[in-house]
Amino acid sequence: MSKERTSYGIIWVHEFAVEYLVEMVYNCALFAYNKSTNVKRNVTMNYRARLINLIDKKNGLLLTKDVDKLGIPRQYLSILVNEGLIERVRRGVYLSPDAFDDELYRLQAKCSKAIFSHETALYLHDLTDRDPLVWSVTIPAGYNGWRLREAGIRVHSVKKELHTYGIVKSKTLYGRPILTYNKERTVCDIVRNRNKMDSAVLSEAINRYVAGKDKNIPQLMRYAKEFNVEKKVREYMEILL
Repeated sequence: MSKERTSYGIIWVHEFAVEYLVEMVYNCALFAYNKSTNVKRNVTMNYRARLINLIDKKNGLLLTKDVDKLGIPRQYLSILVNEGLIERVRRGVYLSPDAFDDELYRLQAKCSKAIFSHETALYLHDLTDRDPLVWSVTIPAGYNGWRLREAGIRVHSVKKELHTYGIVKSKTLYGRPILTYNKERTVCDIVRNRNKMDSAVLSEAINRYVAGKDKNIPQLMRYAKEFNVEKKVREYMEILL
């Protein structure tokens, strides 16, 4: 075998080895990249799935504090907003589109200090047959309720220490949880506000309350004393009981 052929063979083997090594390095790099991309994609899908699951569990309401507890980066909230799966209603609060259609739920999600009261509470407790023309809420004194008023909500205010009296859980027509006042607190509220509401609605509500099996007269009278309507409430009770 000539030296030229031997040299040519060595060169060819060398070039083949280099090409092989280059291809191996490229394939390894491609594999690593794909693996990294898949990991990132899986992480993204995992975070997204967990957020959607949380939305379902929370009846369409998503709070950033709940997201933080799960260790999900907040950037994924922006992703869901861009996808149209949630909408930001105020700082730290997001709602799904179907929850956004639930007016009472949306209202309280925007303003947790607003407790449904007066005619709206009568409606929720089935103490009236009339659908409220506007929603009524009560907020603590000193809380700025101008946004609520701008939205057409009837806003009442009480001393801070009285704001939490008689708060109970209720449900919207869509089955979502909201906060309202119990029947006893509501009776006191409408008696206090009797000069500004329909007398027929007032009379019907008190009659329905008295006729109900779940009334709590001792609690009613305690609330009446706190709200300075004890004398008037007692008059109603003496007539109807």
